Amino acid sequence: MGDQVKELLNWARQRKILAGVFVSFTLVVGILIGSVVSGRVSATKGFGFPGTTATALTVPDPIPATNTFAGVVNKVEPAVVNIATTQVLERKQSRKRRAQPYDPDDPMQDFFDRFFDGRPDGPPQADRSLGSGVIVDKQGYILTNNHVIEQATKIQVQLNGDTARYTAKVVGTDEDTDLAVIKIDTKKDLPTAKLGNSDGVQVGDWVLAIGSPFGLQATVTAGIISAKDRGGIGQQFQRFLQTDAAINPGNSGGPLVDLSGQVIGINTAIITGSRGYEGVGFALPSTTAIKVYDQIIKQGRVTRGSIGVSFEEDKSTNPITLKSLGAPYGVVIESVQAGSPAEKAGLKGGDVITSVNGHPVKTGNDLVNPIAEASIGSKVQLSYMRDRTLKETNATVEDRTRVFPNTAGRIAGEQPAEAGPAEFGLHVEELTPERGRRVGVEGQKGVIVTEVEPASFAEDLGFGRGDVISEINHTSINSVADYRKAVSSLKPGDDITFKVLRRQDGDRMLTLYLSGKVPADSQQ
Repeated sequence: MGDQVKELLNWARQRKILAGVFVSFTLVVGILIGSVVSGRVSATKGFGFPGTTATALTVPDPIPATNTFAGVVNKVEPAVVNIATTQVLERKQSRKRRAQPYDPDDPMQDFFDRFFDGRPDGPPQADRSLGSGVIVDKQGYILTNNHVIEQATKIQVQLNGDTARYTAKVVGTDEDTDLAVIKIDTKKDLPTAKLGNSDGVQVGDWVLAIGSPFGLQATVTAGIISAKDRGGIGQQFQRFLQTDAAINPGNSGGPLVDLSGQVIGINTAIITGSRGYEGVGFALPSTTAIKVYDQIIKQGRVTRGSIGVSFEEDKSTNPITLKSLGAPYGVVIESVQAGSPAEKAGLKGGDVITSVNGHPVKTGNDLVNPIAEASIGSKVQLSYMRDRTLKETNATVEDRTRVFPNTAGRIAGEQPAEAGPAEFGLHVEELTPERGRRVGVEGQKGVIVTEVEPASFAEDLGFGRGDVISEINHTSINSVADYRKAVSSLKPGDDITFKVLRRQDGDRMLTLYLSGKVPADSQQ
């Protein structure tokens, strides 16, 4: 019994010792694990402080991205300019109202009091607009759109990266293609852009449009050529490159550029339901721009040939109509201008022109373009159907503005006052035989008034558009040069008398004498 008690006590002591050892071991392991975790946490908190091995990040030197657009932009953008135009709009009143005294009981006077501070004419207003252009010659010649500078009384050009503005003059315009050439004079070495051959452009090619949309100078957008030879959205001689590069108001006149850095178009128009970009823009091809530019800098205008036939594209190329007239293809003539080359060649309304110089005529352009591009005075060979019989004739090409004077706008595309600035608010041009016929003064000598500026000395004297000045102070005027010479010799305060011929009521010729004293500012 005593031995059993001793064994039990020994067993209990051993268990107690083992328990103590186990507890001690557990505490040691716990301390070690806590130290490791604590060390890791401390290392994490100590990042960036002295003693760490981490490397700080640095901003590297810039590396040029592989971007062909940037090279093109750097090549062309310096030659792209911003064009700001101003057109002074005068509120005009009749001479009768100007001569009447103030009448508080006049109902019209009440209207003027309400809306114009009592002034029937109101203050002059300036209409300002913005566009773009591209320098194509170091002498300062710039290509742009006619609608950018049309009717402008002041044109100012801002070069890329330059805050100065340079006054530009109009070299010439072409309303049929909506192109214009202007020029600035500066001693700076001007950058230029090279015009390429737009005939080589393919649908799907990348292009860049550069310009000043909404006045934001040197804006570049990218897109592709969406279509070529797009017609039916502008004038007869406009065939466009279509692009989805963003073109907005202010882009007009700026270049459309291919990835070789050549200008392949002049941005001209957009189709949109609002005033902004919707992915449908149009540029006049560079091949057209080159032809127009060369004619303008050479002769100040664009000459196109014509034989004097008129037609409506859709009706004149209708297959059913052509079949009924016995023609497999062609263009049906609707009318022939009186006295035109076509009339002299024997053509009549109802004839179907089937070829020009041996080339088939299947569209209106097939008929118009080769004649328009022919030299004035040259002959074209025409094949035509009449009464189901094929016939041939030759016609002599004449200047289109002579054949169709009523559709020419400004005769031969010339600008008013092309010979110099307006004196007395008068813009005059040469009185050609055709102009004489148009205003009913055939066989007369003088210069024709093409514009009378509002609130000018000329308007006060009673001049009107279409008047013919035949004498100044009893000196015959036979040309613009005679006119300039006569007015340049006058001083402020001198008496001046104009002999004026004016057609009235269709068949009456009036001879008027308009007189006054030369104002201090001869431009007014």
